[in-house]
Amino acid sequence: MRGTLPSMTTLYIDADACPVTRQAISIAHSARVPVVLVGNETQNFARYTERSGVSAVQVASGRDAADFAMVEMLRAGDVVVTHDTGLAAMALGRGAHALSPRGRMWLASTIDLELAVRHAEQRHRRAGGRTRGPAPFDDDDRERFALALRRVLAEMTGRPGRTPAPDVPEL
Repeated sequence: MRGTLPSMTTLYIDADACPVTRQAISIAHSARVPVVLVGNETQNFARYTERSGVSAVQVASGRDAADFAMVEMLRAGDVVVTHDTGLAAMALGRGAHALSPRGRMWLASTIDLELAVRHAEQRHRRAGGRTRGPAPFDDDDRERFALALRRVLAEMTGRPGRTPAPDVPEL
């Protein structure tokens, strides 16, 4: 897969329940960035891998198997789409960029705090407590994701792609 498109950056998608897979592939294709989908054998990758520049890595079912497989492939400058705080932390540790499907960039400066919060919430749930889940995924999330992915790919590749005009605040 690598080398088929003129890019040093690869977009990796944590394919487990990713609501923006098609959109991410389309944006990466416009930026001439190869895409690698990573997930377990329950994923149906055939619908995506027929497109040029898209490949898939299937791993055995198992807790975090896809995450560890993806981290092994990452290089500095790659981009990862994931909703998983732990995978985002490992990606940042490898010098990659991590982006949530809601368009939020994971940052090295805040990831330790986010991991601590995740751990505290897990302990609270194990003790029988309840925590609030994420808000429903909506069109605003999808738009934020598209804008953020275009920006990071343009930054990494030096090719602007099809980036929409920035929002202009109303007067």
